[in-house]
Amino acid sequence: MRFSGIFMGWMTILVLSVFSGYAQIEEESAEVFLEEYSDAFQEKFFEALKEKGIENYDRAINLLLECKGLEPDYVVLNHELAQCYLADKKLNDALEFSLEAVIAEPENYWYANTLVAILIRRNMAIDQVIGSIPMSNEDLAYNLSKSLFKNKRYKEALELTKYWSQSDKHLRLKQKIDDSIAAAEKKGNKSRDSKEIVAEPSDDPLAAIRSQIETFLIAGDAQKVLETSESALEAYPNQPYFYYSHGWALHKMGNHKTAVRSLETGLDYLFDDPGLANKFYKSLAAAYQSMGNASKANMYLSKVKSGL
Repeated sequence: MRFSGIFMGWMTILVLSVFSGYAQIEEESAEVFLEEYSDAFQEKFFEALKEKGIENYDRAINLLLECKGLEPDYVVLNHELAQCYLADKKLNDALEFSLEAVIAEPENYWYANTLVAILIRRNMAIDQVIGSIPMSNEDLAYNLSKSLFKNKRYKEALELTKYWSQSDKHLRLKQKIDDSIAAAEKKGNKSRDSKEIVAEPSDDPLAAIRSQIETFLIAGDAQKVLETSESALEAYPNQPYFYYSHGWALHKMGNHKTAVRSLETGLDYLFDDPGLANKFYKSLAAAYQSMGNASKANMYLSKVKSGL
């Protein structure tokens, strides 16, 4: 079959993507016996992966749906569709296909990880979908808990431990979850104690980090902005300003494509801050202009409001 050799290489690539403005591994290599699939299926799926790779999500989705018409039981299609819909900010569709993937292959960590990413973007708790997925499968419960833990959703991760057996692997993760919850509570207690002792409230850590980043921005030190914003995003993955500064730095350092990803992710967290929105739009316009995408650049420039 004429696409088998090329397609096999693509299927073993580790695909990289961004879920809170920074990079993460999206799925492990998947090897399939392509001889079982038609040339038409292989061609469409290969093309869908290429379109996804260049962030042409509408085209990728259409091709993947055509693939489903040819091979409706091929589970990876549901996962690919979930990821494309997530990237395209069509979260209802993303959740639908993600649940189908998890139900079909509950042992797959990356399917569970994508589901958690979608729930976070939808501001949903894991217990809102537990009734729809096979929680009797220990691997699924463990994988969901592991992903929630990595996303600092410690209490939700802990809640899922009741679905586990007491294996060494499970107990090690539970200990990490318990330790993280204890550390967070200790930090909260120290913060409350300090407010009782001093007359003035302690400085807002978010404001302090933002002030530091703004100092580097004024100085034009993109490397320092990048390092500080990356550290800030690890601790505060829902703060739009840190995505803005992260994207700004990446653009200034010539990494325009990753800058766009970070900036567009940050926009998802932005509410009622027209001044910061303007900064996002201007940076996105500049990044797209550097990539030679004039239509996207003009689209974001048209969103900029004067007088802010």
